Amino acid sequence: MEGRATTILAVRKNGKTVMGGDGQVTFGDAVLKHKARKIRRLYKNQVLVGFAGSAADGLALMERLEAKLEEFRGNLIKASVELAKEWRMDKYLRRLEALLLAADRDRLLLISGNGDVIEPDEPVLAIGSGGNYAKAAALALYRNTDMEAREIVEKALKIASEICIYTNDSFTIEEL
Repeated sequence: MEGRATTILAVRKNGKTVMGGDGQVTFGDAVLKHKARKIRRLYKNQVLVGFAGSAADGLALMERLEAKLEEFRGNLIKASVELAKEWRMDKYLRRLEALLLAADRDRLLLISGNGDVIEPDEPVLAIGSGGNYAKAAALALYRNTDMEAREIVEKALKIASEICIYTNDSFTIEEL
């Protein structure tokens, strides 16, 4: 499933993990909402999760991830792997159309319904229709400036919003 109609970006740098996302909700070729929150804090505010794709599906998956985090006492890797396995094998969950980006202080993960739990080589990860724009901008800033994670996320999301028609400049940004 290719995440569309949003941009979620996470960067980890100098001991800080920052996740940001735009607020635009589209239906077909119309914008329905400008300030949606697509990022949540889970498990005692220790995990950030963002979604791209269907809002109802993304929220349902966040709830399942939160239950897995509770079950595995905050172990993000274990919870993510178990969610991905369940998502891939369960008849109902397989139909959900969303991608998740999950992060704690140590890891950034992409979780998909194909059973993927992917940790990037560099601590920059993005999903959604504007994800590749945001990731490219964030990697350039990460590699070539002294900017902190929050500033990288803000600037990279701004750049993505100027390129991707499904991404606006009303951002939600969370930091661990």
